[in-house]
Amino acid sequence: MKQIVFATNNNHKLKEINNLVSDKLKIISLKDINCFEEIPETADTLDENASQKSKYIFNKYHCDCFADDTGLEVDALNGQPGVHSARYAGESKDSEKNIEKLLVELNGKINRSARFRTVISLILEGKEYFFEGIINGEIIDKKIGTDGFGYDPVFIPNGFEKTFAQMTLEEKNKVSHRSIAIQKLIRFLEKIY
Repeated sequence: MKQIVFATNNNHKLKEINNLVSDKLKIISLKDINCFEEIPETADTLDENASQKSKYIFNKYHCDCFADDTGLEVDALNGQPGVHSARYAGESKDSEKNIEKLLVELNGKINRSARFRTVISLILEGKEYFFEGIINGEIIDKKIGTDGFGYDPVFIPNGFEKTFAQMTLEEKNKVSHRSIAIQKLIRFLEKIY
């Protein structure tokens, strides 16, 4: 079984991806390789942030790995919060405050179109590959649902009547930006292994 490090300690993300991979692959977290330091995310784009994280792990721990970065891009806010999604309301990465700020910024705006975009940087034997997943939808004006994380309670994907936070993990995994990017990653890895 091939083991690959996912540069995260986010249990929600780990649960989502382990729900998708076949038994040929084992996805392990940063704590599994005893990495407890804060990995830099100082770039200006999702692609660069994902790359920065995967290169950090590869260079320090010398193992095949991948990292993702996800942003919520809102049309009426010129693509913001984008790369700053996790820290939109400050360095504390407080999802509640991020949602509050987003709803205040969108107050009175008619166009509430948005998209979640995930970029994955995979480093395999020193070579880097990128995978992207996008899901379009809209931001509603109040939180609905208790599952998921981040902006999930205020995002309804196109073609659905439920927020990500109202969906089961299985429902979300069929359509989410992260699962789209991860499916591309998994198809790539399964061709190799």
